[in-house]
Amino acid sequence: QVQPVESGGGLVQVGGSLRLSCVDSGRTRHSYDMGWFRQAPGKEREFVAAILWSGSMTWYADSVKGRFTVSRDNAKKTVYLQMNSLKPEDTAVYYCAAGAIRTGSEASEYDYWGQGTQVTVSS
Repeated sequence: QVQPVESGGGLVQVGGSLRLSCVDSGRTRHSYDMGWFRQAPGKEREFVAAILWSGSMTWYADSVKGRFTVSRDNAKKTVYLQMNSLKPEDTAVYYCAAGAIRTGSEASEYDYWGQGTQVTVSS
């Protein structure tokens, strides 16, 4: 069983940075493809970034390209989302998810979800 647990959210000013972490607290030794999604109040959940289980490929939403970087450390069962040059529109609850992806950008491709961590960007 995969149990993603996110951390690292918080309040940051415009232009600041945060690094989110997602640890698989489950017992599985299998490395899954991982994705980050976010959901702002009153909006649908949207894709942010994804990374293959090997780390060899990554994908990003156009809105975060050049500002966010997804990476992973399989020995630590942890995936990271480095967020730089944050904007007020990045404010949302950020979720990590695990699965065997095809495109990486569809929530339906992921089987296991964390509870989310709040990111608030103040102007």
